[in-house]
Amino acid sequence: MPLYTRRKSVVVFGASGHAKVVLDILHRSGSFEIIGLLDNYKPIGTLCTGHLVVGGLGDLPELRKRHDSLGAVVAIGDNWIRARIVREIQDRCQEIDFVRAVHPSAEIAADVEVGAGTVVMAGAIVNPGAKIGEFCILNTRASLDHDSVMDCYSSLGPAATTGGGVKLGAYSNIGIGASVVQEVSIGQHSIIGAGAVVLRAIPDQVVAYGIPARIIRQRAIGERYLSEKSLAAGAHKS
Repeated sequence: MPLYTRRKSVVVFGASGHAKVVLDILHRSGSFEIIGLLDNYKPIGTLCTGHLVVGGLGDLPELRKRHDSLGAVVAIGDNWIRARIVREIQDRCQEIDFVRAVHPSAEIAADVEVGAGTVVMAGAIVNPGAKIGEFCILNTRASLDHDSVMDCYSSLGPAATTGGGVKLGAYSNIGIGASVVQEVSIGQHSIIGAGAVVLRAIPDQVVAYGIPARIIRQRAIGERYLSEKSLAAGAHKS
């Protein structure tokens, strides 16, 4: 991970609950100067944990002109929406520098690769040999064991855990408190419900939950999942 000799100017995209956590991480790292938030759906002047919404995506080029080597974090929890915003940012400002937001209490082994734009929250643990792609999220107290791989735009929910050698496909999500045993692969765009225990491989584009986890249905690429209460409600059904 790069170390900055002076505080780097950063803009945060999003102004919701996830953004609050990201802002706290950036503060605690001591490496960033937060110049404001950009959000297309919040009025300019909206306050989020002491920081103002200063515009929307369309204001990014002007901000980039005013700040050399501007950094950015996309603080959006939904994997697919986060990817869409990243593409829009890159279309408007190709030279933008996506930074990693890593909480000081996270434990990350020295040889771990962490992609640009990834957020690692308080208490997360990443063991040796693991690889984390770009724009991933490791939520509070999530654990990624040795030699596991998270593809780009994938995420681990709070207290989600994996065994060693797990492969988490792009855009996939492991829900709150769910566990994936060693050497198991989770397909792209698949969702594992809260509290589930995954004992065997999960294919692409499905929703699975339970103990042990079973495939419940197919899901479309880009389908929303963070607000699906049914995942949590069905998580402990066998």
